[in-house]
Amino acid sequence: MGDWIDGHTVPFGLLGSPVGHSGSPAMYNYCFEKDGLNCVYLAFDIDLNTLDAGMSAVKALHFKGINVTMPCKSAALKYADECTKAVQLIGATNCMVCEDGKWIAHNTDGIGYVNNLKAHGVDVAEKKITLIGGGGVGMAILVQCALSGAKEISVFNIRDSFMGNLEKHAELVNREVPGCTVRVLDLADKDKLSAEIASSQILTNATRVGMAPQEQSTPIPDAGVFHKGLTVADTVYNPRETRLIREAKAAGCLGIGGIGMLVRQGEAAYRIFTGKAMPVEEIQKKFFDN
Repeated sequence: MGDWIDGHTVPFGLLGSPVGHSGSPAMYNYCFEKDGLNCVYLAFDIDLNTLDAGMSAVKALHFKGINVTMPCKSAALKYADECTKAVQLIGATNCMVCEDGKWIAHNTDGIGYVNNLKAHGVDVAEKKITLIGGGGVGMAILVQCALSGAKEISVFNIRDSFMGNLEKHAELVNREVPGCTVRVLDLADKDKLSAEIASSQILTNATRVGMAPQEQSTPIPDAGVFHKGLTVADTVYNPRETRLIREAKAAGCLGIGGIGMLVRQGEAAYRIFTGKAMPVEEIQKKFFDN
């Protein structure tokens, strides 16, 4: 891999810090080669202090597109010429592409979530969703679900310094996507959490609770809240099956792990970059199921 690189090779990249663990270069370069595209994808360790220089280099070197990860997802917006509606509502980007000299900011996190559910036969349209966690990933899921036709979304978050920002974003979504009603609630209110889950069709964990090495943790105080017809999704992908998903399946619910969301947000970015579909199942098996 890489023997095709020449003076016409089109560069793509990942900006953020740290990025040494990222599987994106291997995944995208494999797809470029498979599709016969003269492109290359590299990861660059860029933080908020070096983002300005990094973006100047990206533009000067005629990159076609970039992915953006923490801590640069919000700060990168000032370098965009245009933003999708999802990005405007989320306030962060994880995918930027240069089209006709203009840099367009996208966010594929929520798209990856929605498409992962669709792959399991679940459509968020007209559904009531209980979402635990309103951070970066949770915000992207909230916005994309609203744009994809969800009827109601109850977002539970710890009452911290971020809560006010979450409430402002929820008000913005309610105003800009009037077909969906968003409520922000205190995660400490366990009775309210149980009541909202009872009346929901989808429950999603968008926090790190349950992630290795804390595999025995769960964001749900009582597994008795699981009910027939409830889909339970997790954004955590290490371990592949969290305690939340195990207990949901044991209760007869459809349980969906986070690895599919990870791969499908990458697939959405690849489609934005190239206009081509990524072989999702092949990529997941080759790069993530080991």
